[in-house]
Amino acid sequence: MTVADSSWPIYQILSDTDEQTGQLATSRCVIDLVGRTAELELIDSLLDGHGRVGPGLLLRGDPGVGKTALLDAAAARAAAVGMQVLRASGVEFEAEISFSALHQLLYPLRERAVRLAGHHRDALNRVFDLAPGPSPDPLFITAVLALLDEVAAERPLLLIVDDVPWIDRASATVLAFAARRVGAEPVVFLAAARTGAGGFFDQVQLPEREIGPLAEESAAILLDIRYPDLAPTVRQRLLDEAAGSPLALRELPGSLTDRQRCALDSLPAFLPLNRRLEAAFAAGMHALPAATRQLLLLAALEADASLATIRTAAQGRADIDDLAPAQRANLIRTDAHEGHLAFRHPLIRSAIVQTSSASERRAAHQALAATLVGDPGRRAWHLAEAAVGPDETVARALEEAALSASRCGGASAAVTALVRAGELSPQPADRSRRLVEAAFIASRTGPMDRATRLLADARQAQVAPAGSIIDGITAVYLAHGEGDVDAAHHLLARALDDSADTDQTNSDWDTDALYALVLVCIYGDRPESWELLGSALARLDPEGVTPLRLCYDTFTDPARASSPVEEGLARAFDALPADAAAWQLVPLAYAALWVDALSDYRHLVRRMIERERDGGAIAMVISGLLLLSGDSYQHGQWDEAENLAREGLDLAAAHGYHLLQGQLRCLLAFVAAGRGKVDLALTLTDEITTWAAPRGIGVTQAFARYARTIAALAQGDYEDAYAQASRVTPPGTPPSSAPGRWMVMNLVEAAIRTGQIVQARAHVAAAQQAGIARISSRRALITAGAAALAADDHEAGRLFETALSLPEADRWPFEHARIHLAYGQWLRRTRDTTRARLHLRAAIDTLDRLGARPWAVRAHNELRATGIATTARPDTRTAALTAQERQIATLAATGLTNKQIGQQLFLSHRTVGAHLHRIFPKLGITSRAALRDALETVTPDENDQAPQPTSPSEDQDGQRSRSATHR
Repeated sequence: MTVADSSWPIYQILSDTDEQTGQLATSRCVIDLVGRTAELELIDSLLDGHGRVGPGLLLRGDPGVGKTALLDAAAARAAAVGMQVLRASGVEFEAEISFSALHQLLYPLRERAVRLAGHHRDALNRVFDLAPGPSPDPLFITAVLALLDEVAAERPLLLIVDDVPWIDRASATVLAFAARRVGAEPVVFLAAARTGAGGFFDQVQLPEREIGPLAEESAAILLDIRYPDLAPTVRQRLLDEAAGSPLALRELPGSLTDRQRCALDSLPAFLPLNRRLEAAFAAGMHALPAATRQLLLLAALEADASLATIRTAAQGRADIDDLAPAQRANLIRTDAHEGHLAFRHPLIRSAIVQTSSASERRAAHQALAATLVGDPGRRAWHLAEAAVGPDETVARALEEAALSASRCGGASAAVTALVRAGELSPQPADRSRRLVEAAFIASRTGPMDRATRLLADARQAQVAPAGSIIDGITAVYLAHGEGDVDAAHHLLARALDDSADTDQTNSDWDTDALYALVLVCIYGDRPESWELLGSALARLDPEGVTPLRLCYDTFTDPARASSPVEEGLARAFDALPADAAAWQLVPLAYAALWVDALSDYRHLVRRMIERERDGGAIAMVISGLLLLSGDSYQHGQWDEAENLAREGLDLAAAHGYHLLQGQLRCLLAFVAAGRGKVDLALTLTDEITTWAAPRGIGVTQAFARYARTIAALAQGDYEDAYAQASRVTPPGTPPSSAPGRWMVMNLVEAAIRTGQIVQARAHVAAAQQAGIARISSRRALITAGAAALAADDHEAGRLFETALSLPEADRWPFEHARIHLAYGQWLRRTRDTTRARLHLRAAIDTLDRLGARPWAVRAHNELRATGIATTARPDTRTAALTAQERQIATLAATGLTNKQIGQQLFLSHRTVGAHLHRIFPKLGITSRAALRDALETVTPDENDQAPQPTSPSEDQDGQRSRSATHR
């Protein structure tokens, strides 16, 4: 039988259970059986056969894997089909009490025993009264069989025994005999035991089913059902530590504080275990020899340590051979050939640490620190854990290790280490400085308010940190978290002035402040911010700030830089070390995107994202996803662009990086507008401008207008397109911003379509004068296409040919296809239908692939006008909704909240939200308000109809009125 299908709809399981039993407790039990479809099917087949397919089944698995939950499910299902259920569970302290397990199992049948023959009745009374007596004899065993036959004659019987290794020997003897003989009667025997735990009952040799950990997807579903509001980093940590254990997934989050679950406080190195978890994962540990426990503690505190390291740290008081009892107890596995030790489950490490004393842990940390002299980072951490009071030497070592970790993708660990270094600092000034360093790194790792709390702690020191440093960190928070780029600019200006007065150039602080200033410059897009950055860069060593200098050149005037920007970028990327810090790469990647050259360096950005994603600088991960999405959009990989943007948007929302959320929504709006999903594009741009406009975030507002321009062009509203484009760059004015340089052809097309020929030609001349074509092949194509659109009939043909023959023109599919379309339209109008067909077909091929439906429809219409019969290809990009997705979408369209939908479908509101997150892009929408209209365009499969909602209600507040075409 195969591993369980983790995608079994939870609501279906719950609905089936409720129909059969009507008991909420059963439903709650089944929730824990996500991913156990195969096991449940096996149990169902056993119950359906009423034991006639064999003597029964033994479930084996590690502690916490869900054996008892499966037994509970079996009991519920058996009761639902009319079977009688008898249960018993082995308990360690009753293992020496004869017939204790049999008493549990048969006591509910004590009144039925009076119907038996006298000798059988007397034998059973010894069990019911727990009366002393001799070991089981044939008469006693036949009495049990007679009782089971009596009950099973009326209705089938299910016998469930949990933890069979702890059953007393007398009960085990009787049950073993019975289990081998019930096959002829409608009796099912179902038992469970831990992996590796033997006992007398094993002699029965029942068929066994190994219950393994949950698959990754099933584990995530179970955790989301139980704790739907976990912060993403906390959720991932819990999934990693639980390693598929249903018990751990249920219990671990409850051991954390509310602030820890929300990631406002960092998680401890070893997660706390409650009594149930400690009992499961520390089982058998207290019975181990002292030498074994010492080695296990060393291995738990240094998870990646080799056997040689553990032996050395044991300092002769224990040897590797002392690990044998732990192996026999199924706690660890060792590989003498490879020299490694692995714990059977990650939480065994937590159990070992939690059950040790403070003095034992300190001694182990000291021993490991003495052993790991070649690893300064780990040595510093062990010294810090062994410290009992302030120690500047240890604090300094920990600070150095933290900064090294920050450069290598361990930013979150660096924050934790710096906070600990602050605690160990004897001097208040050192404590404050280290907390400030932690705060600045935390501003990149998220959540944003963690940085402000650390900064507040630093301010409470007797010696406060320098005002310039506080200003800098506050500026990062204001920019990233609040989007207040004006206030951030003023704080950074003051901080850089203070830094200049100290003559400490090229310090780490200068670099951090300048990176923050670059952020303010890009998104605020104000001349005064760029001037401040330029003057700050001028007083620093150029070699030390090359990424920032290139970013400055690219944004301010890439066409007139002292040397070609692309050449400088190539040299800078080549000069990056293999372990380049994220702050070194990201400014270069921004610069490369702005000159359309990021595709050559995507692999570096991806590598940075993977390195920083888990415990690193999450702000850089979000920026990396934003950059890759922008590059994918430019190169016509719109599905990929959308997926990357949505991934980045989820992270930005979870960690409080609101500034980046606006830019990511812009990218989603670009794709929506290009595909003619005007309502979606307008909804997104409304969200963007509502947040960005009051904060003066210029570049985000400009890109929102770019999206609105594309949306207006898509629906043929050229007046609105002209108005939107003109607000980014007035016609005839050299485009001075990145969004304006993207907008040239859009503005010119809108001007031509509205009869404003003079303004169109003036804008072409301004773009040519500004040298935009020198920036990249994409800008050259845009400028050349605009020139062809604005030309008179004597020049247009030659200029269209020139544009389409530019080097690398086909690397930019959307612009290239639009120029083909415009040329085809011009050729048809001038009666050159043969050549028109060639260009229109070329446009159709690309536009259909992109899903740019409005332009594709125009191209098909133009081609038909040349005498070629054609039909626009239907939009097949949108994947069909599954039955469950359509059901959720239908309920959401009526105005029900996620919680209300979950109550109807027996889902958590987090699961409903996850489904809607997948449904929206399938339907090309971003809000519930658009669901009703979107669902009308989806034709459900004839055999896959979603049920109608049971309690429809109109969402009076959620409906978004359609925006006027012309704004």
